[in-house]
Amino acid sequence: MAYITINKKNFFHNLDEILKKTLSKDKIALVLKDNAYGHGIHTISKLAKEYGITRCIVQSNDEASEVQEYFEYILVLADIPLTPIKHARYTINDKNSISSFSKGTKVELKVNTGMNRNGIEMDELEESLELIDKYGLVLDGVFTHHGCADELNNFFDMQKDNFSKVKKVLKEKGIGVRVHSCNSAALFREKNFDEDMARVGIAAYGCLEMPEELIKLSLKPVLSVYATKISSRVVKPDCCVGYGATFYSEDKAVVSNYDFGYGAGFLRVLSNNYLTPNGVSLVGRISMDNSSFLSSDDKLLVFENAIEVAKGAGTISYEVLTSLKPHLKRVVV
Repeated sequence: MAYITINKKNFFHNLDEILKKTLSKDKIALVLKDNAYGHGIHTISKLAKEYGITRCIVQSNDEASEVQEYFEYILVLADIPLTPIKHARYTINDKNSISSFSKGTKVELKVNTGMNRNGIEMDELEESLELIDKYGLVLDGVFTHHGCADELNNFFDMQKDNFSKVKKVLKEKGIGVRVHSCNSAALFREKNFDEDMARVGIAAYGCLEMPEELIKLSLKPVLSVYATKISSRVVKPDCCVGYGATFYSEDKAVVSNYDFGYGAGFLRVLSNNYLTPNGVSLVGRISMDNSSFLSSDDKLLVFENAIEVAKGAGTISYEVLTSLKPHLKRVVV
């Protein structure tokens, strides 16, 4: 069956690069949402614990339940739990949701500093702090999220300035809670990181892309995908392969079918337009559970760098990685 390898050495290398910026493992919070960006939430959690990471970020309370044995601190980004998990903090994304949390829940307040996605508005900060106290919640942190840290524009500096204003209000009110704003790109842009924590996802997995004018990165992809051969056949000239007869062979060729299709996360848009890292051509349309290549190998390296796959698909590495289905076996190498 098709499977995924997780390169431990590359993962630890990336964490070492992140550590150079945070200067402390305690300030690294590893983003594990969406099955650890397709890498396998349990596989990556075990490796992170081995490295010494004690903090993580997840999307839901269900994900928090899956990883609570590995981490001392868990931030849940988008869930309001009936039963909070011991190590978890829950994000307030909207002022009107504050009354929905049960009394005693540890919460972190997200502030919209210009991305205009989630978070209370800056002019709602003081009222939100009062509501948190009114409903008996435990404020554990205040944070924001950068929308353009990996882009050459002025939004990064604008959001930094806005969050500085938020931190000033907290200081004036004597509220000494955890503050954090850096995602992967923002962390690598910072010359002197001085916050309590950085939330790193795509950098840890080795697929962060940034303009070289901002910073040159030395990260390494962690995930590779391999497929196994189902069948082979000799295709004669002018014969077609796959649904829709979209590929015609010009010459006699060996075509093998492999057990990795869009049902497992191989983006169909790559059909008839993809070369493996070893230069093997994909032929015909990718189908649900199969894809055909000009190869006779029993095992095929489909990809080892999601950035390269994303270029061919006209998307981003995040989509390539998170499309990989949980049923694929993950093997640490």
